[in-house]
Amino acid sequence: MTSKPRRAKTAAKTAVKAGPRPSARQIEKPSARSDAKPAPDVVEDRLLSGTLTIRQLKRGHKAGTDAVLLASAVPVLEGLRIVDLGAGVGTVGLIIAARFPRARVTLVDKNARLVGLAEDNIALNGFQRRVATIEADVFTSAARRRARGLLPGSFDCVVTNPPWLDGRRFRASPDKEKSTAHVLEGGTLDDWLKTAADLLVPRGDLMIIYRADGLPLLLAAMSGRFGGIVLRPVQPREGRLATRIIIHAVKGSRAPLVIEPPLVLHEADDRFTPEAEAIHRDAGGVYTEDE
Repeated sequence: MTSKPRRAKTAAKTAVKAGPRPSARQIEKPSARSDAKPAPDVVEDRLLSGTLTIRQLKRGHKAGTDAVLLASAVPVLEGLRIVDLGAGVGTVGLIIAARFPRARVTLVDKNARLVGLAEDNIALNGFQRRVATIEADVFTSAARRRARGLLPGSFDCVVTNPPWLDGRRFRASPDKEKSTAHVLEGGTLDDWLKTAADLLVPRGDLMIIYRADGLPLLLAAMSGRFGGIVLRPVQPREGRLATRIIIHAVKGSRAPLVIEPPLVLHEADDRFTPEAEAIHRDAGGVYTEDE
């Protein structure tokens, strides 16, 4: 057995903490009616064996396996404040809210249309009391983040699936939603993780999924900010090169890096492996258990 990331404190040890208090400048929109029909360009999908409903755009980036893996990597926790940076339509944060009934989740994205869909999804799944949205750019200044209610040290866990293409080197797609999901515009990966570190409490947890070939850049951006890194490669099939990496790191930790055995997603016949099937069904168990 390999080691497991440090578990977050449970509710028995930590009282439920309120999320950041919205400021006057925080953008708020009325909750969507759960029985309202989606717009013509929106599709309604179901995750976690049909228990979670997600509305997302038919075109452009669509949440799928990466979102499920990231949400499933969050360690066992209760009553903690979680923020999803670059949340899109809110898939990751809503899976986490479904896993942990006492967690308070904040979904942050700069795309107004996606934030609107995230609010639809909050209402559709009945999470209005525990999940909130903030329309903000991860790369905005600390002062503007504070004005939006994103205060330094205000979260216990950051989850994020950052865009992996550098906007200075790659031409953005004409599809705005796809471009936002895949291309870093207005900053770098280092800037993205600088914001993550700013929002976390000392010893706070960072969960991130990223392209495997971006690991050197990711580790460089984490250096001096995060340690205790536990890395699990994700392979599409046995014997194939990893295409994704899932990382759990701790702000301010100096513990050494640990590499876990790979997670293999598919059998030779394209079915999910038993482990991948269990993760997609129950949203848990990305990391191996303690010895």
